[in-house]
Amino acid sequence: MSASLAGRPLTAAELAVLRHAAHGYTYAHIARLLGYQEKSVSKMALRAARKLGARSITNAVHIATAAQLIGDRPDCGERAAYLRHRRRGETACTACKAANARHGVAQRAGQLKDAA
Repeated sequence: MSASLAGRPLTAAELAVLRHAAHGYTYAHIARLLGYQEKSVSKMALRAARKLGARSITNAVHIATAAQLIGDRPDCGERAAYLRHRRRGETACTACKAANARHGVAQRAGQLKDAA
């Protein structure tokens, strides 16, 4: 997924940090949720802000939301959120469209577990 505005793409972890920061979580809370050290989360947030050309993490969240790199819901960027958008008749955000595309690639490659 090419989630970036200023060059290098954002990693899945950086997007997850931005998503959680958008909902007001502290770096300590995000670290517990994602299984990282707080210092690692802080560095990911700063890297994401730099990649987006933002002046702060708050500005990075705003830029990422405006560019639809992260959605307005905590699970945007997941296939389940893409399906939710479809069920509700909404236009899927860019993050959810990318997640659905990744799912399709994994499905065609036989990398998904059988539901049975």
